[in-house]
Amino acid sequence: MKFSLIICTYQRKEAIEQLLNSVTHQTLYPSEILVVDGSIDTETQTFIEASSYKNLHYFLVEATNRGLTKQRNFGISKVAIDSEIVCFLDDDTILTPTYFQELLKTYRIKPDALAVGGYIANEVKWSNAVIKNGYCIDGYCRKESVRFQLRKKLGLIDNTPPGFMPTYSHGRSIGHLPPSNKVYPVEFFMGGVASYKKEVVDKIQFSTYFEGYGLYEDLDFCLRVAKLGNLYVNTAAQLAHDHHEAGRPNKYKYGKMVVRNGWYVWRVKYPKPTLKAKLLFHLNVIVLLKLRFINSITGSHKKEAFTEALGRLVGWFSLFLNKPK
Repeated sequence: MKFSLIICTYQRKEAIEQLLNSVTHQTLYPSEILVVDGSIDTETQTFIEASSYKNLHYFLVEATNRGLTKQRNFGISKVAIDSEIVCFLDDDTILTPTYFQELLKTYRIKPDALAVGGYIANEVKWSNAVIKNGYCIDGYCRKESVRFQLRKKLGLIDNTPPGFMPTYSHGRSIGHLPPSNKVYPVEFFMGGVASYKKEVVDKIQFSTYFEGYGLYEDLDFCLRVAKLGNLYVNTAAQLAHDHHEAGRPNKYKYGKMVVRNGWYVWRVKYPKPTLKAKLLFHLNVIVLLKLRFINSITGSHKKEAFTEALGRLVGWFSLFLNKPK
């Protein structure tokens, strides 16, 4: 099965070097690696040109193609015609040696799959023992965050499984699936650990509504793919996410995007939500922004929490004045 790997990067020479080195140790190596660089300096370019990674093609894009969604679409346009699967990785991920082997195996055991997501294994600590006030699934338990505990008490979350969006949005992410090595049906996963059949990316492009950093662009794309067929996450296709800080937006912009982009993808899935769903959506926004304001007083990163909370507040008010289109 021929497969292509697209890596979109911006100002992260050290991060992409770590990722590419982990790719060289794969039990299955990509038929082609397309690095789409939106950097405004030449550090990444200099590193790539001095390297000897097999099957690697480097593209430095101009400002018109800069930004995550634009760079992904650019990368898709350069994929080989005979490629069967198109994979995407964030530039600050590090793969286990069998990542691609497990990922592609999913398409054989799930022939109906249009898309398969990988599994980030270093962000959540799971236990086989029951954790008080924890979240448990398939014999594994994890500590439940304060925000989820509070939302439970307030009746602001239901039993929708991870990887599916409730009618009011604000569901459980892929991080709530356990490291069970099982394959789970989902309707969304993270774009930085994603793969799609080439026939899918030939039909659907990433939305240019999401500019720059592109928060939730992956959720939007997956929800549109889910209207065509089935998506899965293989928790045996594991990698680590290093969360490199370079290239990320400031916390005010991030907070604003959380609310506005969150509203946008919610309406992609539910264009005509019920009155109850609308109420639950907005109540969740209010609770979460209040928690961030509390974090600005009691947390260890007070300034970041305050600016994010302010961004969330401005983003929420803007929904009533200028809804995303």
